[in-house]
Amino acid sequence: MASRACANVAGMAAPPPDLHEYVSFDAPDEHRTWCFDVTFLTSSWQCIYGCGCQGVLTERAPELHQGCCSYGAHLVDEDDANTVLDYADRLSATQWQYRRQAVQRGGPIRRNRQGVLVTRLVGEACIFLNRPGFPGGPGCALHRAALEAGERPLDWKPDVCWQLPLRLVETTDESSGQVTSTLREWKRRDWGAGGHDFAWWCTDEPDAFRGGRPVYEELRDEIVELVGDWAYDRFVTYVSSEARARGTESFLAHPALRRR
Repeated sequence: MASRACANVAGMAAPPPDLHEYVSFDAPDEHRTWCFDVTFLTSSWQCIYGCGCQGVLTERAPELHQGCCSYGAHLVDEDDANTVLDYADRLSATQWQYRRQAVQRGGPIRRNRQGVLVTRLVGEACIFLNRPGFPGGPGCALHRAALEAGERPLDWKPDVCWQLPLRLVETTDESSGQVTSTLREWKRRDWGAGGHDFAWWCTDEPDAFRGGRPVYEELRDEIVELVGDWAYDRFVTYVSSEARARGTESFLAHPALRRR
């Protein structure tokens, strides 16, 4: 059975502007509850890289076409790193601007001082980021090459890169062992203290909410990769039934507050 959670607290005179509606489902035969950010997933957000994205530096810099690649990618684990390395080997010099530099520096991935696997930087941005003026086109070399090969970019790229702006957060109830998996938007705070220094973050900006389809359709493959088919289908069924009940399929404004 689905449960709905609206953070509209009784007696709250001035609710904060970032209130979202969530829906949750208990998975059958599994100690897990799936929780979805309805507000974001039914919104019209879309990635606007190259079409107005201001980047994640401390000043807006759309002319750099760096998107969220300015600081490189933190890899989840060895498997994540090995996947990226395997696909990097498929990139040609016409697809990847810094292929030669990667070879000269011992590969595109290194360990930082904290022992975390990260992609190397070239010119203060990710080594996989082709810059404006490159004949192969600006943007992530892995992403572009995957599309050229007729494959999914999410299979080629670091996990953090294909997941953005989605974020799956899991918590476990110590007494019952019940796991709550919450799929929501990636917020500034998820980047740590540095996220608040960004001059621009796409899920905060109305400019990025102009897609022709809701997020749960636009990012279907990414969502299924994170939560699986059962949870995704259950969410779609819920959203469809709600739309029929309201007699509308319009996308939600963002952020949105549902008053009940």
